[in-house]
Amino acid sequence: MSDLGDLIVGIDLGTTNSEIAAFVDGKVTILGSGNKNMLPSVVGLSPSGDLLVGEAARNQLALYPGRTVRSIKRKMGSDETVTLGDRQFTPPEISALILRELASWASQRLDRPVTKAVITVPAYFSDSQRQATREAATLAGLDAVRILNEPTAASLAYGEGSRHTAMVYDLGGGTFDVSIVSLEGDITEVLASHGNNRLGGDDFNDLLAEHLLSEFQSQHGVDLRSGHPVARARIWWAAEEAKRRLSFDPEVTVREEALATVDGKPLHLELEIAREEYEDMIRPLVEQTLEHMSKALADAGKGPSELDAILLVGGSTRTPLVARMIEERTRLTPREEIHPDLCVALGAGVMASRLAGHEVDRVLVDVTPYSFGVSFLGERGGVSYPHCYKPIVRRNTPLPVTRSERFYTSHPYQEEVEVRVYEGEDEDALRNILVGDFTVEGLTPMRDFNEVICRMSLDLDGILKVTAIEKKSGLSKHITIARALEARSEAEIAAARKRLEALYATRQDDDLDDESNDLAEFGDEDAPLIEGDGDFTVHSAPNAADVAEDDWSAAEDEGRKMIERSRLLLDKIHDEDREEAIDLNQAIESAIENRDAAALKQAVHGLGEMLFFVEGRV
Repeated sequence: MSDLGDLIVGIDLGTTNSEIAAFVDGKVTILGSGNKNMLPSVVGLSPSGDLLVGEAARNQLALYPGRTVRSIKRKMGSDETVTLGDRQFTPPEISALILRELASWASQRLDRPVTKAVITVPAYFSDSQRQATREAATLAGLDAVRILNEPTAASLAYGEGSRHTAMVYDLGGGTFDVSIVSLEGDITEVLASHGNNRLGGDDFNDLLAEHLLSEFQSQHGVDLRSGHPVARARIWWAAEEAKRRLSFDPEVTVREEALATVDGKPLHLELEIAREEYEDMIRPLVEQTLEHMSKALADAGKGPSELDAILLVGGSTRTPLVARMIEERTRLTPREEIHPDLCVALGAGVMASRLAGHEVDRVLVDVTPYSFGVSFLGERGGVSYPHCYKPIVRRNTPLPVTRSERFYTSHPYQEEVEVRVYEGEDEDALRNILVGDFTVEGLTPMRDFNEVICRMSLDLDGILKVTAIEKKSGLSKHITIARALEARSEAEIAAARKRLEALYATRQDDDLDDESNDLAEFGDEDAPLIEGDGDFTVHSAPNAADVAEDDWSAAEDEGRKMIERSRLLLDKIHDEDREEAIDLNQAIESAIENRDAAALKQAVHGLGEMLFFVEGRV
């Protein structure tokens, strides 16, 4: 073991991006430059001959693809050379330039020279590939004290206790491998590995880029695949950006201007791509990774039930389809609470810190401890149920996080929707905690379904912002829920139970034979979202004049719950707002007495908005 005073860094020399980590202020930390903690694994020479590494090289790739190289990791251990302008380089030489840049980042951050490193490689890397990695370190002026398998690094980052067996599914930019890893104390053993060093997120980009090229050819009759290197490069980077956004948004619009010129006229590309469309493109490649996963399990003599965890590593695992298909195959929910792009570097940092004499068990990360989502009208037990629950931000997601889902209105010419936000894991929204709701009014009346995007953002301070945006017009409304990560009080949990009990009690008392009609009536009052083909549809709020007896009963119950909720918080309301809160309570009681549905809805909505802000302060 090295002396305590030694500085040893951990480096993930990646295909698409590379990172460096070290023990700083009592914990393993990614060392970046400015606000950047990932270095694009791209190297180039500018037209004037200046060396470019990282972001600068990546930026010139579209303009000067012949003077720029990416994905050099795929060539490590081979006799190939790469050409930058009029100069030739070996793969270790290009990798050395990336390593040297990372070491410079760390030296500036720590104010001391960096000379020793733990460097990660895929588990399937051959001896020649590992030797090429050591050569690159030497050329960069680094002593590679340990060449560490990437799945082992990922397991160290998660640190699941003294003994466990995990499957590490690592889908990076240019390589894929899956490993079954056994950890016991300080001993880590890779039981089996399978992979493909020619499969990764770059291949996802290629499929999406080919789709864009075909669409451009269809629109303009021009094939950019030959004779247009700059346009092809622009299309490829547009495809990568679209891929990234589709991990968080249900659809993206690709816009690239003046990709080519015909008869003096510039030709543009503008195309909308839905997540489902993109996932259909890449599904065969994801299926290939699952075949490797099955082989690795078989070679290790393990079944899915014998795994303690499935760990997702690599930026391409952000694609929702990946986790979904793994869960369908194994019946285990993959863990992804550590940043997938940084996980390997952090694990290398754990090993490096241990070698330097520091006691480090695992990487500490901020995650959301539970899910946030919305209610919708779906099916339970073969009947329509208006309080199904769909998580949008899932528990154990690293913070900060932003996720979006697509919604649709359910009625022609619908002009308003209500969105109800819950916290919890139960499939029944009423068993979760209602943390806020809001109404979006003034939607564009349309004969067909109107698309509304719901976006949730949760930051490190526990502030949850929920926004609903009408796609056609850009009309939006949002609610901000402070202290969303704090544990809920017993009173709030009891209120959720009471809502559920009240609903079931009403169902039991209902004399109607058609249970689906009974549930739909509650759905109209609660204005739920309706799920269909992976999307949601939003019910409109009812016309108060048409409220039926059972609907009135539900509205009255909601009003009385709001009064009870406000009384629990009355002493927390600011003096200048307390009188208004009392007036709204009286307005609710008066509306109930007079059976005035419109007045009741308005008073409940007004008091509800006030209480959401109060709850954010207490």
